[in-house]
Amino acid sequence: MPKTFTATFDGQTLRPDNPVDLKPNERYQVTIADETEKAREDLSAWDTLEHLTGAVVGPSDWAAEHDHYLYGTPKHQATSHG
Repeated sequence: MPKTFTATFDGQTLRPDNPVDLKPNERYQVTIADETEKAREDLSAWDTLEHLTGAVVGPSDWAAEHDHYLYGTPKHQATSHG
């Protein structure tokens, strides 16, 4: 089972901030993540969505021709509503 703990890198060695339950002289696979990345993981779904919001750039007829852009269907012919 994966274990997560914080550690400090002294330039040569990672030193756990607290005791860890690991066997000495065993090989382990280590994944490194900066604590600022961990802070982003703690965001709520709403925080994440708010971070990702913005203007989407697309063709001017995107709304009217969404099936064309999503599924490749032929574009509708322009009709006059007069």
